[in-house]
Amino acid sequence: MSAPLYREAGAPVADRVRDLLSRMTLTEKAGQVNQRMYGWDAYERTPDSRGGHRLTDAFRAEVAAFDGMGALYGLQRADPWSGVTFADGITAADAARVSNAVQRHVMSSTRLGIPVLLVEEVPHGHQALDGTVLPVNLAVGATWDPELYEAAAAGAAAELRARGGHVALVSALDLVRDPRWGRAEECFGEDPYLAARFTRALVRGMQGDGAGFAPDRAAVVLKHFAGQGATVGGRNSAATELGPRELHEVHLVAARAGVRAGAAGVMAAYNEYDGLPCAASRELLTGLLRGRWGFEGLVMADGCALDRLVRLTGDPVSAGALALDAGTDLSLWDACFPRIAEAVEQGLVSEQALDAAVARVLALKFRLGLFERPYVDEEPERAPALEELSERLARESVVLLSHDGTALPMAAASRVAVIGPGADSLPRQLGDYTAPQRPGTGLTVLDGIRAAAPPGSEVTYARGCELVGGDRGGIPEAVALAAAADTAVLVLGGSSARESDTRFDSNGAAVVASGAPVDMTCGEGVDLAELGLPEGQSALLDAVAATGTPVVVVLVQGRPHAVPELSGRAGAVLSAWYPGPWGGRAVADVLFGRAEPVGRLPVSVPRSAAQLPVFYNAKDHGYRGYVDQPATALYAFGHGLSYTTVAYGEPRLSRTRVPVSDPELTCTVAVTNTGARPVRETVQLYVRRVSGSSSWPRVRELRGFARVDLAPGEEADVAFVVEADTLASLDRALEYVVEPGEVLLETGPSSDRTSGTLLTLTPRERHVRIPPAARSRSPQTHGCHRDVRSI
Repeated sequence: MSAPLYREAGAPVADRVRDLLSRMTLTEKAGQVNQRMYGWDAYERTPDSRGGHRLTDAFRAEVAAFDGMGALYGLQRADPWSGVTFADGITAADAARVSNAVQRHVMSSTRLGIPVLLVEEVPHGHQALDGTVLPVNLAVGATWDPELYEAAAAGAAAELRARGGHVALVSALDLVRDPRWGRAEECFGEDPYLAARFTRALVRGMQGDGAGFAPDRAAVVLKHFAGQGATVGGRNSAATELGPRELHEVHLVAARAGVRAGAAGVMAAYNEYDGLPCAASRELLTGLLRGRWGFEGLVMADGCALDRLVRLTGDPVSAGALALDAGTDLSLWDACFPRIAEAVEQGLVSEQALDAAVARVLALKFRLGLFERPYVDEEPERAPALEELSERLARESVVLLSHDGTALPMAAASRVAVIGPGADSLPRQLGDYTAPQRPGTGLTVLDGIRAAAPPGSEVTYARGCELVGGDRGGIPEAVALAAAADTAVLVLGGSSARESDTRFDSNGAAVVASGAPVDMTCGEGVDLAELGLPEGQSALLDAVAATGTPVVVVLVQGRPHAVPELSGRAGAVLSAWYPGPWGGRAVADVLFGRAEPVGRLPVSVPRSAAQLPVFYNAKDHGYRGYVDQPATALYAFGHGLSYTTVAYGEPRLSRTRVPVSDPELTCTVAVTNTGARPVRETVQLYVRRVSGSSSWPRVRELRGFARVDLAPGEEADVAFVVEADTLASLDRALEYVVEPGEVLLETGPSSDRTSGTLLTLTPRERHVRIPPAARSRSPQTHGCHRDVRSI
């Protein structure tokens, strides 16, 4: 008797899916769209001394209930919400064995033997015990180096697959349009083009280029679709007030890039759009995502998001039907999709709609090769170490915000006082969604400075104050150390580190009551009304600055703080974001001049929360500013200083007048290192529409960037290829077109320091629409070359 078609490895995926679907019962189909179990409830530590694990009765019952399991979330997740620690969790040594045990049970105890998708959080590295932690996305965005991130993403995928995981949930699509939002650290920045470049790098790194997946590549589900970064007031999971144009121009750009790069899935966001939560929006999930974009992957709901639909429909059965009909394929922890068979039987949603969702889940399992290779080597060779890439990302993410020209580098300092609540705390360098770390993992900023200080140097340390609150009991000790030092390094900022006593919502978000003394100032569920430093940190800064000792401030943070009080009081200010476990060494390398500061701001830094919004690419209405403070950012998007000086020439165009039918040209700018130290300069290309747009233009929009290394005295011509993608804008039908009119092509080191030259786009009878095939190349169509010469 021959094997069924779905078991034939060489058969087309579509044929295998069709065959398998034809054999499934309604109950089995319902099981494939469900992901309701927390993975850490699927196993337990055995009581014997060997420290092994066994599958729980709850897991076995869940598999039996549907004669299969679509996906299992977070088998290896570890953090205070899950309650998983090294005492009872799955370490790297156990991971493959436990994953295989889960898969073996699902395949051997069910009628059709369909493997289960093992879905894991990989926000900045696999959120598991012994998982390698990367800097948070906001730090990654500050590198402006998608190629480096692509390599790190590939390493994270290899680590995940070696441990038996298949699907990586990764934040990529949200933008920091309001830095009060606690999840700002999960974003690549405020700009859609920059986010699109990193999203594409993420998908390419994690998944590779093919239709299938190599054994060391993982499927990516991009979070969150769509517009979650635009929630009102920076409040987590709140409503949005987005119109269609703002959604398309700003919040869908990264999603479109990810889809066209081949992302396996997207996660429907909590927020509503046009009156409906995203998981229930047929307009977004079916009309746009599948219809206009041709997306064939799966749509996953966010955690417990479908339960929120009960408020619209009145009961879980009809809520599940609403989401399925809208285009949601896979649930997450909710009570709605487990009853989807009832919805079909009651006629609330068609079985054809269920079949379509099941088909997408099955297709991913076939593409991952799980029917042929369901198990992983339980004693694998060590995957390529990610630590080096993590540290490189951390080093390249450090942004020098301000500098008096003398405070840094600190190579000559023989007495350094390291002060502040973030100076000697590894958890405060790691960000949210991070597993517990083994003792001895990583280096704090204090550790890094001690290791990097020249022989014979004296490095002292005082905490100075608590992270939050107004306690000043430690300030006298800090002042004494600062007064006796050549340089005082103040490590200030915030923390997303969760503690064992942190309270959590049903979806894992932190619950922090207003005014509660919790040492968290960022992370999911931790939104701020004010963006200044906490009272105690401000008092510490005042006291240390009053000593007269040169002060260097290092901001360890998951969002841009409003820090106007630092101007003129600190010789240098750096933002290190949440740089990961090896961020302490990376920061120290920059402080002592072993590495040049190369990071650039992926967000605008406001002067105050009252000034918001302050993102650079606002609509160009010519607003002059408030009476009591400027409307401009304290530090603009793209800003970042170096230890040398760089001069820019005027941009030069190969053609100053082009037809919309053939708009390709080259924009070239001469960049010169006029100082005494080497530099890696990030040259930025912006487009500013002057006339002719069918919608009101933005002040300027990033459309390209290139990093160039220059020795002292060296000059380079950096050339950008300007194409239809560079010049396209959305017409009234929300289609990308090249419109006639005039635009400024601007180049410079940041969004507020550009020089521009005028380009005229001449019309023809009809606009040039950018076909999907051409747009799929975006956002990497803006190549550059350099012609280097000495001066």
